[in-house]
Amino acid sequence: MSTFKSFNRLRWKHQIHIEPYEKLFRVRFRIDGVLQEIMSPPLRLKNPLVSRLKVMAGLDIAERRLTQDGRIKLKMGIGGELDIRVSVLPTLFGEKVVMRLLDKSNLQLDMAKLGFDPQTLEDFQEAIHKPFGMILITGPTGSGKSTTLYSALSELNKADVNISTAEDPVEYNLVGINQVQVREQIGLNFASCLRSFLRQDPDIIMVGEIRDLETAQIAVKAALTGHLVLSTLHTNDAPSTIDRLINMGVEPFLLTSSINLIAAQRLVRRICDKCKEPIEVAPEALINLGVDASEAAGGFPTFRGRGCNNCNETGYRGRLAIYEILVMHEGLKELILKSASAADLKREAVKSGMSTLRMSALQKVRDGFTTIEETIRVTDTDKGFGSVFSLGF
Repeated sequence: MSTFKSFNRLRWKHQIHIEPYEKLFRVRFRIDGVLQEIMSPPLRLKNPLVSRLKVMAGLDIAERRLTQDGRIKLKMGIGGELDIRVSVLPTLFGEKVVMRLLDKSNLQLDMAKLGFDPQTLEDFQEAIHKPFGMILITGPTGSGKSTTLYSALSELNKADVNISTAEDPVEYNLVGINQVQVREQIGLNFASCLRSFLRQDPDIIMVGEIRDLETAQIAVKAALTGHLVLSTLHTNDAPSTIDRLINMGVEPFLLTSSINLIAAQRLVRRICDKCKEPIEVAPEALINLGVDASEAAGGFPTFRGRGCNNCNETGYRGRLAIYEILVMHEGLKELILKSASAADLKREAVKSGMSTLRMSALQKVRDGFTTIEETIRVTDTDKGFGSVFSLGF
C-alpha cells in the first residue's frame, strides 16, 4: 500500500491504532489530529501482530488480561531516532494497541513558528522572562500544550538557571534540564516532585499537570516565593482556568498574586501548500462565525486544499496552534476577587485586547493557513464570543 512506501512518512502521523473486533481487524492512523482508516488485515493476524509489538515493547506476551505500557525505539536513517510509546488494552475481542510516535527531529522549539500572532507572542515571551510567577497552558489532550512548554523551556534554558520538570511521561529529553518521570505507583507524584524541587535551589519549575489541590497549592507557593512555575490544566479556555483552580480549593487572592499569564490553545490543520486554492464563502456564514460584517461583505479571503498526493487527498498537511492569551491585569484581578464568572472574566479580557480561540483561528483563515471548516471544528465551544466580539473589537 502507498502509505508504507516510505517509512519516513511515519513522521507526519501521530498515533497508530490497532483494533480487534468480532469480525473485523483494522488499523487506523491519526494524521494531523484526525483518525483515518488505513487497512483491515486478516483476522488471523490479530494475535501474531499484537504479540510481535509486545515483544518489541518489552511487554509480557502471556498476559492478555491487564493493561500494559511500554516503548519501542527505532533507528531512522543516519542519526535519526523514533520513540514509540505503546499502550495495550484488553478489549472484548482481543487486545487493542495504540502507539504514540514521538519524533525528536520534528519537535518545534522555535516559538515564532508555533502559530503565535505577533502580539500574543510578545505577551507570552514577556511572561516567561519574568523572574517569578505562574504560567498556565490549558487545552484538551493532544492540543500541543507539551510542545509550547518545551519551547518555553528551551528559550529559558541557560547555564545560569536551574530548571527542574516533573512529567508524565517525559516525552523529549532536553539537555541542561533536570527532568523527572512521575511514578504514581510508588508515590512519586507531581506534588511530591514539587516539594523536592523546592529543596533543590530551583529557578524555574515545570510540573506536567495540576490535577489536585495539593499540587496547585505547592505550585502557587513556589510562584509566590520567587520561582517561575509553568504547568498545564485541562480547561476549555483561559478564563475558565480560574474557576477550575478556585473549585479545587485555591483562594482567589492567591491566584491574583501568583498567575502571570494563562494560555489556552488548540491545533488546527494547515492547508496543503501543493493544492491550495481560493474559495468563496457566503458573507452570512462568515458573519455567523464572528467576522465583522463590513469585512465579510468586502471580501474575506478563504482557501481550501483541493487534495493531492502530497496530502493523501485530504487537503491538509501539518498543523499549527491557535492561542488565547489571558494576561493578568488589575481589572481581571478585581473581578476574580469579586468571584466573577468565567464568562465575565472573558468579556473583560476581550475588552482589554485578548483574542479568543475563534478570533485566532479566523486570523489564520485570513492569512491563508487554515480553513473555515477547521475553525468550526476546533473552536465550536467559543462560538458565542466569536459572534459578539468581532476581530476588530
